Amino acid sequence: MNLTPELERARVEIERHAREFGLDFFPTVFELVDHDELNEVAAFGGFPTRYPHWRFGMEFDRLQKGYRYGLSKIYELVINNDPCYAYLMKSNSLVDQKLVMAHVFGHCDFFRNNVYFAHTDRKMVDRMANHGTILRRLMERHGVNEVEVFLDRCLALDNLIDPHSTALRRAPAEPAADAADLPRPAPGKLRAKSYMDRYVNPGRHLDEQRREDADRERATSRFPVRPGRDVLRFLLDHAPLKRWQQEVLSLVREEAYYFAPQGQTKIMNEGWASYWHSTIMTRRVLRDSEVIDFADHHAGTLATAPGRTNPYKLGIELYRSIEERWDKGRHGREWEECQSLAERRRFDRRCGEGRDKIFEVRRLHCDVTFVDTFIDQDFCDAQRMHVWRTNPRTGQREIASRDHRLVKEQLLFGLSNSGQPIIEVVDGNHDNRGELRLAHRFEGLELDLAFAGETLKVLEAIWGRPVCIESKLDGKGTLVRCERGEIATREVAPSGATDRVADSR
Repeated sequence: MNLTPELERARVEIERHAREFGLDFFPTVFELVDHDELNEVAAFGGFPTRYPHWRFGMEFDRLQKGYRYGLSKIYELVINNDPCYAYLMKSNSLVDQKLVMAHVFGHCDFFRNNVYFAHTDRKMVDRMANHGTILRRLMERHGVNEVEVFLDRCLALDNLIDPHSTALRRAPAEPAADAADLPRPAPGKLRAKSYMDRYVNPGRHLDEQRREDADRERATSRFPVRPGRDVLRFLLDHAPLKRWQQEVLSLVREEAYYFAPQGQTKIMNEGWASYWHSTIMTRRVLRDSEVIDFADHHAGTLATAPGRTNPYKLGIELYRSIEERWDKGRHGREWEECQSLAERRRFDRRCGEGRDKIFEVRRLHCDVTFVDTFIDQDFCDAQRMHVWRTNPRTGQREIASRDHRLVKEQLLFGLSNSGQPIIEVVDGNHDNRGELRLAHRFEGLELDLAFAGETLKVLEAIWGRPVCIESKLDGKGTLVRCERGEIATREVAPSGATDRVADSR
């Protein structure tokens, strides 16, 4: 920790207030860095000891240009770890540094207590350093280009996991996937972490045994037993990968599970941190001379453009709404049956349960359940939330509906699976030829054929055989297939019969 004496005094004061309000967080280490160092850390996802890859350089260049031209500026960066690590920019004013510290303590409390983060590795800083060491050694042994090409393929698929699998308990025949799980061991093989596997299980015969088992399983049974969303786990178990390739794919999958809860709780996490930086600053920390600057910067954080969702704004307002409702008892049957507008405005049972309720919500919910459970018509009216549409005659955006159910539907549509299509492995031996068949769980949004085709090419390169995915295009069942890098689509009837073939090349 390299804080100045003034910042250290502010940190001690803000941490004391945060704990007095009931926040419970890991020890938090603040580092004071300049804008170049902060952009570098942010480009690596907060982990400067991460493995080398060209995409981190591209991200650094983007952040540098945004800062240089005044288009963007990073105020805070905090890492889910024990201890938590947070970064402060040297050029920020004192009031900004205080605001960021209070915001960080809110994030740290959320990381520690929200159930969706319960499975994450709390020593991920060390684990990322181990991953960097592993990949550098693999590059020395197998060549930079070969390892980087395979790493590119794995990173292109890092969203094909099942973020809910960490909370599932399946039958013993098919155990629940876990972020730290390794591929199913071959007979005689001991389970070990990826970086120790080569020492615990030496010998090429294990690779041969795994390939023989996979071939035998393909020939004798349909697998997987049930459709599964964890495509990376399926590839680890069944794809013909070399040992070093298994290591690379395993660490990419592990990191994907670590970052997944952040996508599932963006609104809640940012709203919780914003709620507490606002509460701590306005009630305990702010001096009279700092009020204007704080209000200006806080308002800038919560500013929302028409037709767009600001997670900071939506989150903090929803927490405040929940706190007010439970303080006044505006929930339950009595409140739901109250139809008089005058009575609803005066309704106040003086329950005082609001603060306890938002702590409970912080612990149990993700963005989807948060929005679905607590957004009601009163909240939508108060926040002027509408469903927007573009008038086809005038080309102007206009309000289509003020119904809270439609507002929630639109929000949930973008929040489900972080706005990405839900893909499942259906058959690893399609047509009894070793072809990998996937299915898109269609929920109203069609696949982008360009992205789907490129993804299938990557999957084929890893699987070693043709790959196909079933979805819907223009309301019709469609099979998109990749063989030898060539993409073709065909319509399929519900029975699976082929109506016509249309080569998309």
